[in-house]
Amino acid sequence: MTNNSKELFKFKQFSVMQDQCAMKIGTDGVLLGGWVCKKNKEDNKNAEFIEQNILDIGTGTGVIALQMAQEFPNAQIDAIELVPQAYLQAVENFENSSWSDRLFCYHAYFQEFVNEIDDIKYDLIISNPPFFNEDTKTLDKSRNTARFEENLPLEDLLTGANHLLSEKGNLAIIIPYHREELFISFAKKHSDLQILNITRVKGNKKSSPKRSLLWFVKNTRNGIMIEQSHNPIIDELTIEIERHQYTKDYKELVKGFYLKM
Repeated sequence: MTNNSKELFKFKQFSVMQDQCAMKIGTDGVLLGGWVCKKNKEDNKNAEFIEQNILDIGTGTGVIALQMAQEFPNAQIDAIELVPQAYLQAVENFENSSWSDRLFCYHAYFQEFVNEIDDIKYDLIISNPPFFNEDTKTLDKSRNTARFEENLPLEDLLTGANHLLSEKGNLAIIIPYHREELFISFAKKHSDLQILNITRVKGNKKSSPKRSLLWFVKNTRNGIMIEQSHNPIIDELTIEIERHQYTKDYKELVKGFYLKM
């Protein structure tokens, strides 16, 4: 482990090394983890996965998986990471946490993982997936692998999640706002997933939405299709009032994790 303290990100109940990861800890991952935890507290229907299995796709440093381990003490959390350096770092971060016995990381393409896993069904799948296109590639191969969806097309993510989810399973994901409609249409076309909740995220009250937090649920039970008879609940979250002054709603989502919230 490196001794460079600048690469150690300290949360309230765990710490994350990120010196080997091309993608450092940012707002998106921690926000998604906090949103899932809040959703669970608000909606007892989603409490079933607490006792069961959770999968984090594209775990990076492992921060979202660690959030899940902190908040859901009876859950087994698996993670998948393709980039070798990030995979090793996630393993390191898992082993250094208080929940190492409940955290496991696979080094694999998600598509390979889906084809090889037959005996596990997940009650929650969570992902901050790669979503950049060819126009913004850099010379950093590891960073490109972590950021670009050519390694995990949206169709593959949806069909794979659909296959791996239990009959009462949930999928939670964060994507760019401008891809929200496309992702939901892909879900209808490539899966049995039904959109239940959408939270659109703005940097400040004057800005346009930048991200969408999406919550899907399986719309089949015992192989029978459930009638999609309702529209999703849609709300909005603003992160900052002004620079480094955070809104009450944002602080409520992440205060269980960040040291200074």
